[in-house]
Amino acid sequence: MTANAPRYYYGLGRRKCAIARVRLYPGDGSVVVNGRQANEYFGREKLTNAVTSPLRAVSAMGRFSVVAKVLGGGVSGQADAVSLGIARALLVLDEANRAPLRAERLLTRDARVKERKKPGLKRARRAPQYTKR
Repeated sequence: MTANAPRYYYGLGRRKCAIARVRLYPGDGSVVVNGRQANEYFGREKLTNAVTSPLRAVSAMGRFSVVAKVLGGGVSGQADAVSLGIARALLVLDEANRAPLRAERLLTRDARVKERKKPGLKRARRAPQYTKR
């Protein structure tokens, strides 16, 4: 690194109710989420692959260590939030990463959130059962 290069690259990712603050450090490729390894934290291989997909898209798998702090939501939303945070940090690192990340659809924030419950209904759209008599 040059003398004026930052120590880390930062990205913020959100999905459903989860918020991930991600830092990319030059390193060995480890991914640490809330103080635990990603495969240990998320438990499922599918979620771990989703988290590391931005690094694979730009061929930076072994060059950076990822440290993420995540709060809110469930494990699936947290995994997608970390993925978006890594993708945004890779953009801060080098704007040339935009094309491969965009091709893999990793820069788009998934805006779907749980719909609120309406009065008179059991859930957001589920109405009480109709009784004729």
